[in-house]
Amino acid sequence: MTTPIEELEPLHERTYAVRVYRRSPTELLARGTMRDEKPPGLYIDDDPEPLTIHQMTVELVVEYPSLTIVGVDVHFGTHPHSDCPGIAERYGGLVGLSISRGFTHKTRELFGGPRGCTHVTALLQAMAPAVVQSTWSMRIRNQLDTAHLDDTRADVPVDDFAARQLLNVGTCHVWAEDGEHVALVQRGEAARLGLPVRERLVELGHDPEQWAERHA
Repeated sequence: MTTPIEELEPLHERTYAVRVYRRSPTELLARGTMRDEKPPGLYIDDDPEPLTIHQMTVELVVEYPSLTIVGVDVHFGTHPHSDCPGIAERYGGLVGLSISRGFTHKTRELFGGPRGCTHVTALLQAMAPAVVQSTWSMRIRNQLDTAHLDDTRADVPVDDFAARQLLNVGTCHVWAEDGEHVALVQRGEAARLGLPVRERLVELGHDPEQWAERHA
């Protein structure tokens, strides 16, 4: 029988937070933080507050729609050793890399082991999927900008929706290369709306198919 979680003694909490912003029609800013905390009284018996062991922040400026990294800033807020921040500049090597397919492998290759900071590299790998997910929002926002003008804005990039979907091939069981979903995308038949969007549209009284047509 599983012990109720509230009856267990906590030992460690690690949290990741990633937020992605639109800097312009052609740039994203991704800001990620990670924190490791020990519960109150574990390391210092009369300390009533959690003890932060690690806190790092990474900011990436990413070109859209290529997803090429064009700017990097790594900040060590809380760290266990005085020489931890000395590795921050090495992460400048991210500039010029694409944050889409192959990014996890490349970051391990460049910054694994003594070539980097374990926690910063783990944070980067948590940030990459959030940036890719943000391209869907970026496309919508750019379309809305264009729709409000008589002529297509020169600074709004063309986004190949089908090609971007296929970047997901091999990333999970739904996107298996020989799977049904990939075959649908390749035939141009895959649904453009995810289930949460479709369900919310129905709740709001919209027809998902008509809505998708209008926003294609």
